[in-house]
Amino acid sequence: MKKILFWGTTLLVIVSVNLLIVKKEDTLANGRTMLLRLAPVDPRSLIQGDYMVLRYAIARGISEAQLEEKGCIVVSLDENDVAKFVRVHKGESLQTGEHLLFYRNRGGLRLGAESFMFQEGDADLYSKARYGELKVDESGASVLIGLRGDDFKPLARK
Repeated sequence: MKKILFWGTTLLVIVSVNLLIVKKEDTLANGRTMLLRLAPVDPRSLIQGDYMVLRYAIARGISEAQLEEKGCIVVSLDENDVAKFVRVHKGESLQTGEHLLFYRNRGGLRLGAESFMFQEGDADLYSKARYGELKVDESGASVLIGLRGDDFKPLARK
């Protein structure tokens, strides 16, 4: 009985993890590119190495009183795919040009990836980051895929 329970639990964990991976891969392949303006942060951590805590400027314009524990906000995208807050989603139909972005309310608005790890020595490159680049699916789930500068071009080592 112990063997059956062990292998059943192991199989359940493996299937669950793989389903999460497939969902993220689908978001990467088919998601809409969305840029979120970053609020200034310090790209250093003595314990974890070089990384950047990401704070999104869009979160500053939303009152915590409007937010549930988790849900979606509605955003519109400008000509550079930069997201602008429209409203908190309450289940209503979206208008043309509107998109969902999933959030969690944990002592402030959290929009997915809240940190970006990078190779040691690249702090100067990523300190120029002005936008977080996300891929977002139709339900609002997002995956951070990189950072972009003022010119909207991806930041990367040459």
